Amino acid sequence: MNSNSSAYNLTATASHHEPLFSRRLLLLRDVQILELFIALFVFVTIHSLRQKKHQGMPVWPFLGMLPSLILAVRSNIYEWLSDILISRNGTFRFRGPWFSTLNCVVTCDPRNVEHILKTRFSIYPKGSYFRETMRDLLGDGIFNADEETWQRQRKTASVEFHSAKFRQLTSHSLHELVHNRLLPVLEISEKIDLQDVLLRLTFDNVCMIAFGVDPGCLSPNLPEIPFAKAFEDATEATAVRFVMPGFVWKLMRSLNLGTEKNLKESIKGVDYFAEEVIRTRKKELSLETETAKRSDLLTIFMGLRDDNGEKFSVKFLRDICVNFILAGRDTSSVVLSWFFWLVEKNPEVEEKIMVGICKILEQRDDHGDTKKNMEYEPVFRPDEIKKMDYLQAALSEALRLYPSVPVDHKEVLEDDVFPDGTKLKKGEKVIYAIYAMARMETIWGKDCCEFKPERWLRDGRYTSESAYKFTAFNGGPRLCLGKDFAYYQMKYVAATIIYRYRVSVKGGHKVEPKMALTMYMKHGLKVNMVKRSASEIDHYYC
Repeated sequence: MNSNSSAYNLTATASHHEPLFSRRLLLLRDVQILELFIALFVFVTIHSLRQKKHQGMPVWPFLGMLPSLILAVRSNIYEWLSDILISRNGTFRFRGPWFSTLNCVVTCDPRNVEHILKTRFSIYPKGSYFRETMRDLLGDGIFNADEETWQRQRKTASVEFHSAKFRQLTSHSLHELVHNRLLPVLEISEKIDLQDVLLRLTFDNVCMIAFGVDPGCLSPNLPEIPFAKAFEDATEATAVRFVMPGFVWKLMRSLNLGTEKNLKESIKGVDYFAEEVIRTRKKELSLETETAKRSDLLTIFMGLRDDNGEKFSVKFLRDICVNFILAGRDTSSVVLSWFFWLVEKNPEVEEKIMVGICKILEQRDDHGDTKKNMEYEPVFRPDEIKKMDYLQAALSEALRLYPSVPVDHKEVLEDDVFPDGTKLKKGEKVIYAIYAMARMETIWGKDCCEFKPERWLRDGRYTSESAYKFTAFNGGPRLCLGKDFAYYQMKYVAATIIYRYRVSVKGGHKVEPKMALTMYMKHGLKVNMVKRSASEIDHYYC
């Protein structure tokens, strides 16, 4: 009896402890698996972080360098890119996620830039990746075209840009806009967003000289222009595509989500404006009025024929309009915004600009009477604008530090080797970082990050730099056609404002670049316009 009872108790005890024992075994196994995962994670993390020494940033399994790029997009991507290029002596390979379209070579070495833009120009087109990414906004316009499509547009635009009639038109329209619109707006607006005002000015200007229409964007009440906002939103949403795997933004586009939804809506506004401009011009031409005899870029392209002898479609004319708006509106206004910010931070530069302007005004032929030459509301003449060397140096320095287009893209058509020894495979994408070039001591010296107009002067005269060291206007066969006009426009506007006003940035206003196709200020440029007194202006004539 006792024996059986003891046996039963042992069996019962064993049965009672068996689940507990099993649970402990399972727990031990879970702990071992967890430890294994932790060990694997630590190993992968250490290995990925160690890649930073050799690659410029961590390289993660499957994701490549994408995590670092995402963090950079949330801050200042251009400074991030500059820091990496400085640490990698001017060139590095960006490795995107597996099977993505983000893999590319990034460079800011002037030797490589010259190789891309000039020496081997024929094998470095914009490429299919760039064209596909930009097509929804720019279509087949000059900035998104290659080969014959690009050549035809450039040749047509070149003839117009270099004509005496065009130069006369640009000079006249700029004078009208600055004195009849810009100055009245500044007169009644002590506190303004100067970037917004300058964007309105250049938008009206490019529309008047390129399409023969006046949108009236720069009016005293600063009316809201739907196209302007749509265009800015579209350029921002398009830029996001370049930091996103191709399959992701294409999926978002098909599902109409996020930035792709915004892009779709913005492009509707862009298309509406461009098509309205085309319809208006066609109507003027059909009526054969005096207005119809006016010559502008849009009218010239309307008169051309395609390879099949047909007139260009409305879609192609729309692409022409959008591309020239991007060229004429965003570039000059963006540079001027950064210029005024830099000048406000460097008052000694403002002093020298004022002295230079006054010296030129003193040379006006008023029978040597200095008092008569002391004009407080001068209208600058083209020959006077041309003489403003220090002002051009200051604008070039602003453009060097904050280029309108901070990065540009190419694609190599065959295996190649850069002058610095970097090997490229056929089809590989190449980015040359114009913003980063200004921050390379090997290019501009130890004072490369300083705003120093004097670096552009030789014996007091403005001297340009190599297009492959200062790439703000591109270089080689794609050198900007509007370079001379852009300088004239910027100098005219800058001289007119600085002579009359001191531009004071509002305290606490944050200034940083926005990630877009052009380098907008993310929060605009909120300023107080302080009118110069007559006595203050007189001081510069002494």
